[in-house]
Amino acid sequence: MSEISHHDAVIIGAGPAGSAAATVLAEHGRRVLVLEREKFPRYHIGESLLPFTYGPLERLGLIGRMKDSAFQKKYSVIFVQPNGRASQPFYFFNRYDRATVAQTWQVLRAEFDQMVMENARAKGATVLEEVTVTELLREGKRVVGVRARHRDGTVCEHRAPITLDCTGKEAFGALRQGWRVKDPFLNKVAVWTYYKGSKRECGVDEGQTTVAFVPEKGWFWHIPLHDNLVSVGVVAEGKYLSRDGVRDPQAMFQREVGQNLWIQDQLSVGAQTGPYHVTSEFSFHARHCASEGLLLAGDAFAFLDPVFSSGLMLALKSGVLAGDAVHAGLAANDLSPARFADYAAGLRRGIENMRKLVYAFYQPDFSFKKVIDKYPDAAGDITDCLSGDVDKDFTPLWQKFREFVPLPDDLPLGAPREQEIIS
Repeated sequence: MSEISHHDAVIIGAGPAGSAAATVLAEHGRRVLVLEREKFPRYHIGESLLPFTYGPLERLGLIGRMKDSAFQKKYSVIFVQPNGRASQPFYFFNRYDRATVAQTWQVLRAEFDQMVMENARAKGATVLEEVTVTELLREGKRVVGVRARHRDGTVCEHRAPITLDCTGKEAFGALRQGWRVKDPFLNKVAVWTYYKGSKRECGVDEGQTTVAFVPEKGWFWHIPLHDNLVSVGVVAEGKYLSRDGVRDPQAMFQREVGQNLWIQDQLSVGAQTGPYHVTSEFSFHARHCASEGLLLAGDAFAFLDPVFSSGLMLALKSGVLAGDAVHAGLAANDLSPARFADYAAGLRRGIENMRKLVYAFYQPDFSFKKVIDKYPDAAGDITDCLSGDVDKDFTPLWQKFREFVPLPDDLPLGAPREQEIIS
């Protein structure tokens, strides 16, 4: 017989979304249990924070910790052509307060995620590591908790009126509900590694994110981290990276270094360190945000191609919003899926704005410079979207973009399942 525990909310996954939701719920006085499969600290990619991560971090009480940390400060993003010619930096402080939103960070995720998780614990959430959730518990169609295997082999049932799927790209609940939808266009392959002691800029530009192009709309990320470490990865279509029969990630990476003179120069000193990593098929969405007893947050809800570093911002933002939405539902004694319609609509609005920016980026003849040359006032809106200010109405900007490239319609996804059935 399984042991049984009862909570106000059970959260699967202690990454940024899960820990953010747990922190908010615990601050509201809710009994929240977080179940994490791994032992922190653990490695994770996705190391660049957008300026509009500031709001969620402030809500979680972490701004002071971030300012006192060793994390590399970030003020801008630049774009570099294969011949090494760099754009003017998009400085966030040209639009925002330099002491707050305009200064963000590049982070080692093992350190950052542990800090966010420990913050949830400090606020009163129970976080259990090395616990594998094996199934969603149901009563009829309603999810009523999870069954999980703990580190000592004990199998337990953890029950709650609401379960939050914050399992990242694994999307534990979303996959079991059959909700995952691939983006029709944004399916790329990434190969990345780290360099120690390579070149980096000085002063205010030291922490800038660089997007460096290679042929066929592929690109490198170059993210300076603390301790003289740099994260460097290349993203492109799989058929491009594996051309001529190349399959080895290291061979793919090293060949592409020669396709961009700026990247080649940056990596001409220092040494590569650690393994080469590879992953594929970046972008996907959930057909629904919620069903009876289940709510999705973070990458389990949607994950976009990482070219504009939106992942951490959207994960933290959705975790905070989910925590508040669940608390409000508990207070009203109403956790019906329809209660989360506004939560989903807000997230989808931001995702679709960023998605349009990503789609434009991958069009062969598109560049921000072309848009800005014709419409100088568009530079501000582009910087806003690049900064993560994705709740804005960017309709005028997209009208300008459509003069240069086609943009996708919004995907009709994300509504609570109950809402779809009723309509």
